[in-house]
Amino acid sequence: MLWSDPENNPPKDMRDMQAKMRRAGFVLALAMVIAMFVLGLH
Repeated sequence: MLWSDPENNPPKDMRDMQAKMRRAGFVLALAMVIAMFVLGLH
């Protein structure tokens, strides 16, 4: 963070985007674990 940045209050669309990215990352990680598990069974 730069000193010139405003205090931590990003606009709403930015917060929504971050929440979506976090959810997408979680789903992707879960899918990878499931894929590894399935591939490991064969």
